[in-house]
Amino acid sequence: MRPTIHLALVDDWEVRGNGTGHPSVLQFEPMRRITAIFDRHGVKGSFNVELMQQLAYRKHQDHDPQLREIADEWDDCVREAFRTGHDIQPHIHPQWTGANYLGDLRWNLSGEWSMLNYPAAEMRSMISAAVYYLENLLRPIDPSYKCLSYRSGSWCAAPSDHLFPILAEHGFVLDMSIVAGIRFDTSKIKLDYTVCEEDLLPYYPVMTDARYISDKPEPIVCIPTYAFREARRILLMRDARKACLKFKQLFVRRVGTLANRDRGVSLDEWANNKHFGLVGQIRKMAMRYTVQHLLISDLSGLDFSRMQAMLVDIRARALKTGLNTIPIILENHTKDVVDFSDIERFIELISKASDIRVVTLAEIARGVKAGAYTVLKEKRQELRNAQNGSADAHY
Repeated sequence: MRPTIHLALVDDWEVRGNGTGHPSVLQFEPMRRITAIFDRHGVKGSFNVELMQQLAYRKHQDHDPQLREIADEWDDCVREAFRTGHDIQPHIHPQWTGANYLGDLRWNLSGEWSMLNYPAAEMRSMISAAVYYLENLLRPIDPSYKCLSYRSGSWCAAPSDHLFPILAEHGFVLDMSIVAGIRFDTSKIKLDYTVCEEDLLPYYPVMTDARYISDKPEPIVCIPTYAFREARRILLMRDARKACLKFKQLFVRRVGTLANRDRGVSLDEWANNKHFGLVGQIRKMAMRYTVQHLLISDLSGLDFSRMQAMLVDIRARALKTGLNTIPIILENHTKDVVDFSDIERFIELISKASDIRVVTLAEIARGVKAGAYTVLKEKRQELRNAQNGSADAHY
């Protein structure tokens, strides 16, 4: 019998990481479009809302009336989504710390991109401010609202002596920042999750290094954001699609339209240090087509056929665990979505699937607290041993 998959559709709700892009274009309108899709198909989504950006807009709102109007609309959008049953949880990009407003919605973000580079006091200050803002915004609608799930900006959550203990202090139950298998070496981010001990199931993390499974229950549970290995044919289709998009963006930049500025511009923040220059680019392409490519389950970068392939992979891996119920977290960035038709087809598909229940991050967090899910406190091999006779490998 197939296990029941509790599928969370999670959107990172933000402008570009470098501060470019108009919130009306990258956030407000996309949120209204995707919540309308959710509502049409009777499911509820979750939004990781970027709080450091909003706090920067509020801090500088007296310098430019436009900032206050945008910050007010930010609040209105979040409240409306929450009021209609969608989940809201905090997302923190620390590069907004000390943001300098240049005027005309232009920002200089001089802060470190990785939360791992901040001392405990600054981490605590950012997290406290984010939690305070969001809980005070939403408690007039639901007095019981609490921030339960955390997603670190640019996935930066481990290793850290401070982050997870601070999250526990603030009552967080769930973290979804780990994507097992990814590695970044860029001008902004140094991150190595290739050593993660779990890539699918909920687990208790070592509180100072969430890449590893604790040997005892902890106050926070990690659920890895889903990633899968795509076939080379699908990878080639994606690369061709991205090349066409880059060509269009280049053309639009040359003609200098306002719409392009409103969508923002990603610069070289995610360029891998090993892939600079012609030789580096050739090496990168050779690696992509000689080994299977790990792909984060970001719906904004998948067409419908690849979403179907991802779903086949999810079901196969869930079945192998032998568990009855498994939570799976899928990522999305609506700021990157122009055509929502593939996402709507996927949501329609999963809304009708008998083995899938679409849930929110808050529902998963409550399920974790209620013991509804198997949470690993030893490596997966021990879970397999447990299924063969021992009952002591999971909590």
